[in-house]
Amino acid sequence: MDNIIEYIRTYGQNTFAQKPFNEVDSLVICQLSYMNFQPFVPSLKEKKEAVSVQSILEQDRMEELLAGYWYKEQNEELFRAVAASKRFGNMKLNYHENVVEEETDTQFSALTCFPDEGICYVAYRGTDATIVGWKEDLNLALSEPTHSQELAVEYLNKVYSRVKQELFVGGHSKGGNLASYAAMNCSARTKKHLLCIYNHDGPGFRPEIFAKCDYASVKNRMFKFIPKSSIVGVIMETCENCEIIESRSIGAMQHNSFNWRIDGDHFVRVEDRTTAQKLQDEALNEWILSLSQEQVRTFVDTLYEVVTASGAEDVFEFGGDLKGCITRSYEAMRDLDENTRRAVHTILHALYEIAGEKFREEFNLRWEELQIEFQKSMKKSKKRWSEDAKTLKNAAQKKIQQNRKEKQVKTVDNKGKNM
Repeated sequence: MDNIIEYIRTYGQNTFAQKPFNEVDSLVICQLSYMNFQPFVPSLKEKKEAVSVQSILEQDRMEELLAGYWYKEQNEELFRAVAASKRFGNMKLNYHENVVEEETDTQFSALTCFPDEGICYVAYRGTDATIVGWKEDLNLALSEPTHSQELAVEYLNKVYSRVKQELFVGGHSKGGNLASYAAMNCSARTKKHLLCIYNHDGPGFRPEIFAKCDYASVKNRMFKFIPKSSIVGVIMETCENCEIIESRSIGAMQHNSFNWRIDGDHFVRVEDRTTAQKLQDEALNEWILSLSQEQVRTFVDTLYEVVTASGAEDVFEFGGDLKGCITRSYEAMRDLDENTRRAVHTILHALYEIAGEKFREEFNLRWEELQIEFQKSMKKSKKRWSEDAKTLKNAAQKKIQQNRKEKQVKTVDNKGKNM
């Protein structure tokens, strides 16, 4: 199967009793967590009843649901497939939290899902389209926890105190990092009830942070999946149970979960990453860990200033004015030293590649429209050309006939003169 949408279409009629909860189900929920559930799903403070995905679909507010994140077409397709399926159609959602604070470099969002009776999944959202979200990702290189990591622990403990049942925990990208951090640092009471922790291509931790976490108590329940050319998931310390999987894309776009290949109820595995990829991973991690905390802060702040100099507030604006954003960003890099400029360039390249993907989606859609318009135009032109050719042919035939008549008249006149 090509992706999680095809998985839902293939196995959507199987209940969890028929096909137990698995790693692909985890990714489905993690991808759903990127959607804008704030107007639909109660928060922890509200203490209201959970809502079903079907009830959200029935409200016919799809544009609002898909706001604030890329891959809107695929997300809509996924949500409709989920809502129509027997497997996820009755899934309930609750305890939605969303925090975006520029002053604390925080972009945090979490959601609790109840796919079936007895199944509870705590999903942490990864990086959204905001620039502050990207800045917080870079702050993971600091030796102290980010505000989002602290919120993740607090959220997990609160959810368990409400539901008091076994929990699956997971996330994609930064969400995978938050899920791992929350599982390692939650209360002993909560930790005892964690079934599995799924980290879908999320970054790891600095050794200083990892050493302070209670990894040993959850390591046998922690599972990580990274695409074979992963850039995000190989950063810093990671868990032992790490599987390399196949993706339909290349480069930074392997991070897109819609590109992960699926075989039955599991991701397609590959043997290992190439030697070149491993050397690249080592070089990146050595560089990150070689920086002092002051250098990390300086680098993160510098990159943030360079990106904001582009005039964009989120990744969508990069796609909308890609050429202008690139020009303004690189102008802001002129005074940086060579090492910092090279590092900033590497991260900007990944950002532009993702922003460019959105631009390419829109371009391809417009290109298809142009092709259809061109084909219609060609049909009209062909019809017009056919009519014009017919008119010209008739005119030519008339002219030939006229010339013949004139020639015949001249011949008769000449004969008369000769007599």
